[in-house]
Amino acid sequence: MRLRFSGQEAVCFFPTQQKAQVEEILSPLTGWRIAATQMKNFDAEPMSALYLKSQRKLFDIRDRLAQKDIRVTEADLKPTDRFLMERFITASVSIEGSLNANDGFNDVTPSDLRATQYRPQLSAVSVDIETDNHASTLYSIGIFSDDVSIVYMVGPTKDSIGQTDDGGNLELYQLNSEREVISAFVKKISDLDPDVIVGWNIVNFDLRCLQDFCDRLKMPLLLGRNNEVISWRKARDSNDRYYALLPGRAVLDGIELMRSATYQFENFSLEYVARQLLDRGKLVEDVDQRGAEITELFNDNKPALARYNLEDCRLVWDIFQKEALIPFAMERSLLTGLELDRYGGSVAAFDFLYLPRLHRKGFVAPFVDKSTVSNVSPGGYVMGSIPGIHQNVIVLDFKSLYPSIIRTFHVDPLALAVAALEENPIEGYDGGKFSREEFILPELISTLWYARDKAKASENAVLSQAIKIIMNSFYGILGTVGCRFLDSRLVSSITKRGHEILIQSKYFIEDAGYQVIYGDTDSVFVLLGSVPDDQVKVIGEDLASQLNEWWTKRLRERYDISSFLEMEFETHFRKFLMPTVRGSDAGSKKRYAGLVADSSNSGKSYLLFKGLESVRSDWSPLAREFQKELYRRIFLDEPYEDYIKLTVQQLGDGMFESELVLRKRLRRKLKDYVKNVPPHAQAARKAENIRRQRELPSLYQSGGWIEYIMTINGAEPRQYRESAIDYEFYIERQLTPIVDSILVFKSSSMDKILNNQIGLF
Repeated sequence: MRLRFSGQEAVCFFPTQQKAQVEEILSPLTGWRIAATQMKNFDAEPMSALYLKSQRKLFDIRDRLAQKDIRVTEADLKPTDRFLMERFITASVSIEGSLNANDGFNDVTPSDLRATQYRPQLSAVSVDIETDNHASTLYSIGIFSDDVSIVYMVGPTKDSIGQTDDGGNLELYQLNSEREVISAFVKKISDLDPDVIVGWNIVNFDLRCLQDFCDRLKMPLLLGRNNEVISWRKARDSNDRYYALLPGRAVLDGIELMRSATYQFENFSLEYVARQLLDRGKLVEDVDQRGAEITELFNDNKPALARYNLEDCRLVWDIFQKEALIPFAMERSLLTGLELDRYGGSVAAFDFLYLPRLHRKGFVAPFVDKSTVSNVSPGGYVMGSIPGIHQNVIVLDFKSLYPSIIRTFHVDPLALAVAALEENPIEGYDGGKFSREEFILPELISTLWYARDKAKASENAVLSQAIKIIMNSFYGILGTVGCRFLDSRLVSSITKRGHEILIQSKYFIEDAGYQVIYGDTDSVFVLLGSVPDDQVKVIGEDLASQLNEWWTKRLRERYDISSFLEMEFETHFRKFLMPTVRGSDAGSKKRYAGLVADSSNSGKSYLLFKGLESVRSDWSPLAREFQKELYRRIFLDEPYEDYIKLTVQQLGDGMFESELVLRKRLRRKLKDYVKNVPPHAQAARKAENIRRQRELPSLYQSGGWIEYIMTINGAEPRQYRESAIDYEFYIERQLTPIVDSILVFKSSSMDKILNNQIGLF
């Protein structure tokens, strides 16, 4: 179904007092009109609307007016977005109108359009291509869903129906040329007519390669509905990153979608994510080896390559199914109005929700000179910690602290703008004051909060997560240079209020007779010491309840406002380590570990690490596993000295060679590392030299992740290591810091354990 609306104009706003000047500047031009409005800007000036025939013309006129110091506002909004947001339409709509049959779909001439509640069942397929090492020659294209297992491959005509490695059916069609393979693929997509096409890096590799192949073959890539071509847009911040628009379909990239859903993996390769989530992955992990093997299979064993190709499709499909990624994307669209395949866009989502409500209040958004603004607000408050190995530590956590601050103290752009009109506004920070009567964001958060509670009650985890991400993004958006409402008084009235809340909560807990040993942004860590296990939860929930009552009373008495702050008992650490800062006696921050009592499994515990080596990808797998086992033994009062000695001995004997790989990201282009070149950049340069000699494509010139091993000749890339491993490096720089960080609290160290020397007195 396709809806078309004609006569839609682009619009922006300017102060009415400048109307004569605007008319004079635009008098030589056509295709514009000015209309009066009932709206004002945040300086209470009446505003007029300037309408134009197209967005392109609006941009041209905006620039022309800017040259005369006339600054229009809301000129960046696309007419399509404005059309939907002003009708409060996010994703689902109710349509009245006439249907006109077209080729494969219906054209609709609507007479009425309004928002509604509807969640469609979207059809989808997973797509993956295989190419040579240089991505210059197409080998095959795979399509997979619950109903389809097809691979189209270049090769002598020899179609077959075989089996995948897990016994499923596989249709392999071997065609004479790249042109025939692409044509067959395009036709199959047209026949299947999926709403969504999913893949892994599908836009910037699979579809981009297919577009390059089609350009070379001088043929269109007709993957949209009604055989429409892909539209490409290059990302502003990158020369090699693109966005793809398939008319009538959505393309969802697993990497980008999972990042937007706040998934965190050390490595977003399909191999790594599949092994973490599905406990299976590719058979070959090495990039060069995989490329060589794919070419070998293409030349000698096409059915095996077809199974390999299809397994990539299946891995992506299974990840999407297991993690409910399409439903997540759909719920996000229903909440924000963003397209299914728009992964970032937090600022755009904020605009979509906020601007129509602002207009209903009689205001237009302010003009923001982004070159003169900066976020001067501090981050979350982090307390100094008390180092040591502690017994029975509980974590009390403020539920969605920043959204609840916004909701409680009316931290809101409109409330900030109109507060001066009230006699007794709510005091904020850095001169910020907020209206008690006029606000938008607190109401939005209240609606989302209620919707999330409802989603959790109905066990709709996907919707609950989507709401949480959107709700928690509001603070960050208000502090983003790209936000039209950026004002340091807004963000500081959130973060500094958070500081106050955490500090005052600490004082309350200490007055109740307990010691707070750490705190970070929205959580406090309370030491209970030697108390029975069955009393821990009672104490934690009682403290949280008392705090909530105290804040309710305090805010009513001091500000005459209702408190939406909600403290919860979150975690019980049976044993808890807060290390010191290396080379100091001071307690560290954002780094700790503990043995957590599993509330879902009575009597059981599990290890949790934050900021320490075991959760950092730039430490070797050996060091990370060593830390987990060492801490486990110490937390459970098990012997640990022999374990340390055995690990060091086995390391020197070469038993851990595969577990010594270090992995780190090149955050700049390789050529930009000039002075004090770090080990991972040294390894990347060595890798690039070797790849150049072997006529392999560059991997690291533009940045990216590098895996390397420390050798007696310095850092060398894992796949091209030539020198002997520097075992002393791993003992001194990987194992020893881990041992010493915890054994300092047992009056021991790596040196004492390995040397076993008796002090002389």
